Amino acid sequence: MNRPRNDQDERRSGREPRHARSALGLRLALSVIFTPLFAAAALGFAWAAADASDEHLARYTVPAVAFGVLTVISLVDLVVVTHRWRTARRRRVR
Repeated sequence: MNRPRNDQDERRSGREPRHARSALGLRLALSVIFTPLFAAAALGFAWAAADASDEHLARYTVPAVAFGVLTVISLVDLVVVTHRWRTARRRRVR
């Protein structure tokens, strides 16, 4: 059975990625869950690096920095998703 096509199927504007929508709820949930986990891991490795000897310092410093970067990325994503969520709610209310 062939599905009848409407005009939108045939006409593509090429702007779809600009208007694409992500799953804000999923991104919000993942950011809420992983931001504190990444921060705890960064603090844990930083604390271990502070107590480590010079020969084992890099073993704890590299993961501490990596988890610190992941914490910042996750926190920025949390702020962006929250902003987009609030903006979308304001548009629906008006």
